This record gives sequence, structure tokens and C-alpha cells, in this order.
Amino acid sequence: MALRASGSGANGGFAVLTGDEREFFQQLVASSRLQAAALDRARHLALESNESLATVLTRLGLIAERDLAEALSDFLRLPLAQPEDYPLEPVAEDQLGRRFLREAAMIPIADDGRGVQIAAVNPFNSAAIAAAQFALGRPLALRVARQADFEAAFARLYDQGGAGSPEPAAETGQEYADERSEDDVDRLKDIASDAPVIRLVNSLIVQAAEMKASDIHLEPMESEFRVRFRIDGVLRPMESLSLRLASAVISRVKIMAKLNIAERRLAQDGRIATAVRGKDVDLRVATTPTVHGESVVIRILDRSHVSLDLPSLGYDDVVRGRLEQLVRRPHGIVLLTGPTGSGKTTTLYSVLTEINTVEKKILTVEDPVEYHLDGINQVQVKNQIGRSFANSLRSFLRHDPDVLMIGEIRDFETAQIAVQAALTGHLILSTLHTNDSSSAVSRLLDMGVQDYLLSSTLNGVAAQRLVRMLCPECREPYEAAPDILERFRVVAKDAPLTLFRAKGCARCWHTGYRGRTAIVEVLPVDDRIRHAIMAHADASEIAKLSLAGGVETMAMHGLRKAMAGITSLDEVLRVAVAE
Repeated sequence: MALRASGSGANGGFAVLTGDEREFFQQLVASSRLQAAALDRARHLALESNESLATVLTRLGLIAERDLAEALSDFLRLPLAQPEDYPLEPVAEDQLGRRFLREAAMIPIADDGRGVQIAAVNPFNSAAIAAAQFALGRPLALRVARQADFEAAFARLYDQGGAGSPEPAAETGQEYADERSEDDVDRLKDIASDAPVIRLVNSLIVQAAEMKASDIHLEPMESEFRVRFRIDGVLRPMESLSLRLASAVISRVKIMAKLNIAERRLAQDGRIATAVRGKDVDLRVATTPTVHGESVVIRILDRSHVSLDLPSLGYDDVVRGRLEQLVRRPHGIVLLTGPTGSGKTTTLYSVLTEINTVEKKILTVEDPVEYHLDGINQVQVKNQIGRSFANSLRSFLRHDPDVLMIGEIRDFETAQIAVQAALTGHLILSTLHTNDSSSAVSRLLDMGVQDYLLSSTLNGVAAQRLVRMLCPECREPYEAAPDILERFRVVAKDAPLTLFRAKGCARCWHTGYRGRTAIVEVLPVDDRIRHAIMAHADASEIAKLSLAGGVETMAMHGLRKAMAGITSLDEVLRVAVAE
């Protein structure tokens, strides 16, 4: 396919669309990947800013970078460059200048002596492609590059080693936490404000948001600056950066989070409110000093992708009905248990959203307040000034509330006040860190809560875990082995039981999974459980009583989802043990 010139400048501004470009964007509209009105709006903005139409579309969030790159690859019949395709060292560096490659948004990725492979964000920019071929004097083989992959590779290959680059601790022989001069701090501020560093950090955030990552991990190691995204609960390595970029990138993140970039000996926490592709995103930043430099974790709270309703979290009708029976009671304590990152707070938010009416006064005390809920009074814990969970709860009781939500019961004092509030006619919702629902009772008793108070106030406990959902595009059916089914007490009477497993495709980044769902067990506290509490029964005894009473465990709920093709049996076994 012939590639014609597209606008002015090496960057390929879309002042006038060529025939190929016009056809490509029309195909995007026809395939419902892009709205016609959005395309017209973006084109007007591209004319005003002299940016490429593709750049404007992705910047406004009208189409994801990944979707655009895949569509370009299909339309032009060009392979898509993967992160592992980019070289470890610059290719043809003496023939193609750094400034030209930045403006043309392309990177040479391989040279076999007869031809050069080049990854280009804008393959329609034939003027830049022709200039590169003339400078190289050899044929070019094009690949389509994702913008975020290009930014990361360009920063690693070209935005390093200059006169203004700070030396990392590993190369200077000094520990990173050592005190540095004021001039060094000023130099870091200047470097962190350089356009390449800003572009790199922004591209990492955009890429993580588009891949629906929950966290970005920036970790200086002995020989590399490692970047990892946590996607669907599993850390995935991305393209590593040069150690020379570590100080500048981390300083940029700290400036954005309004942290003290001169303080590198103590852990710090901050927050960034930003927009990614036109959508509001909250970033929680946590830094900690390590022997190779400051390690940074950026938690991404994308409000646009969070649905605060129980069905979207994986609560089917059966489990949802059991939980709603507990939270619809006028008073008592309902606990949600699970490890960090199991979605407990999101589930509590969903419950609050369902019971929130103008007739109810709802107060929450959280650390931190992750999402702002309309019509609900939310309080952020701040221990530095004495605003703890316990002190906030005491003040709440003077505000005539109907429902109180405690972010977490961490100590006896908070548990005691929660019990007293439940005894005086309030509904208390909170979380607890235990492995399953039956262990919550033992945990509260161990904290010092008196058995007769706990048995009279605890309505029930829900325990949950998050499992990855199978990609519907590539999941594979298979016949389940009998020994596996025996672990779940399932017998296939009439025919072999068909389950599904992960395979991997381009839509799921070749992982076989897309998104997560909850597997849940809900333990209502009935008379048998109350008698067990009074007898100080251990968790295993309470678990036996709950099974005898018909409680569906997390493993059983997970198997139901595996049989429905929602998740795989491997995922269920990874987070829950078959009883």
C-alpha cells in the first residue's frame, strides 16, 4: 500500500488527510471503534494544534492507544511491534539523529545489514519514512508502534547519559539514602521538569490506565530500573529503563504528588489528581528507600472503570441475597474479610450505595477515602492530629447516624466502640483481615471483645477473594479430572464436567485473562453460631457448623464460576482451598 505525505512537519500534522488516512478513520467509524462526531471534533482540534489526528484522538480518550495501533496494523497489514522487540542499544545511531526520531515518532529496532526494521507510531508519515530510508541507504521494514511503548523505549535508548543526567547511587558507590547537596536537589528538579522525563512518566501512567493496571511499580535494581504493572492482581514486567533515568523519573513522580524530593531517607505518601484520556484518575503514591534507590508504587484509582454495584463485582443473585439480608437489618455488625487488595472496600462502597437513601444518615471513617460517595459523610483518618478510627467513631455517635462504616477494625478500642454502637441501634459495616469468615469470630475474641457482646451484635461475616476472569475470546474447554472434582465434592453423574482454561490472545495481552471477579462466602450468625461464640469455639468448629447450615464456601462459589466459564479452576485453587 502506498504511503503518501500527510501534512506538514516531521511529526506528520494532519492539516489535510490523505486518501489512505481518510479511509482508515472511516473504517474506525464503521467498526464502531470511533464515533463520527468525535472524529469531526478531533480533526478540528488537530487543525488548530497542528498535531496528528491520532494524537488528538488518544489524548482526548476517544480511542485507546492499543486499539488504534491494532487497527493501524490490520489496515496497513504491518506487524505490531511488541515491547520485547525494541533493542537493548540504539540501532543506526550515527545515521538517524535523536531529534529526528523524536519528531518522527519512530525507532530503528533491528539492522541485518541489508535492511532496517523501524517501529513507527504514525506509519502514514511517509515524508519522515522516506527521509529515514534516504539517510540509511537501505530498505526499511515498517512495524506499527504503540505510543506508550515508543515513549518507554525512546527514553531508555536516547534520553539518558547526557550532561544533565544524575548519576545513580549504584554507579557513584554511595548509598542512595545519603544526604545530597542543595545544588543536587535543584538539579533533580530541573531534570524532572525536562520534556522527555515528563513525557515518559505520562506515558507510563497512560499505558497503565489503558491496560487497567491497579498499580505501577518503579523499582531501582543493581543493574536496571525495573517497571512493573499489577494487572488483574498479578505483577507483569514491562520494559525496563536505564538506571540513569531513575532519579529523574522518581523525582518527577514526587513533584507531581507534592512530596519532598530532597527527603530520600524516609518513606513518603502522596496523591495525584489527574486526567488520563479525558477521564479523572486518582493516583496514590508511596515511596520507600532501598539500597539501590527509592522504590515507588503508584496505585491507580480510575473512577470511570469502577462500578459500585454488587453484580458487577461478581456477587450473583444467590450471594447477593445472602449479604443483603445482613445489611438490611436495622442494627448489628456486618464484617467483610479478606487480604489486602481483595476488594473489601469496593464491596462496602457498593453496599453503602445500595442502602443509601435520604432517610438514612450514613457516616464513614476511612484510611484513606478512596472514592467520594454522594450523600454520604466521609471522614479521612489523620493520626497526626489525633483523628483515629476510635476517636472518629466516638464523635460520630453524637451525630445521630443510622449507618456507620469503619474502614478497618485494627484494635480492641475500635472493636469495642463498634460493638457499643451496634448495641445502641446502629448498623456497623467494617473490614477485618482474616483468611475466611469463620476466622473473624476468633480474631475479635482474641482482640478482647467479650463473647456475650459479640454474639448479640454480630449479624454475619462475608469473606471474599478476587480471581481473574477468562478472556471470552480465547478460553478453551476441557474435561475436568475426577480427582479435582472430588476435592470440591462434585460428582458428574450423567456426563463429564466441562471446564475452561486460559489460552491467550492479543485482546488479553496473551495472558488468557481479562478483568477480575469476586468469589464469596457469606456466614450469617444464627443461634448455633452464637452458642459456638459463647463457648469460644475455634475457627474450624465454626466452619463445620457453617457448612452444616448450608453456607457455600469461597471454593464452592469459585467452582460454580469455573463451571460457567467465568474463571478457571486454576484461579480458584490459587486463592481458595477446597474443603
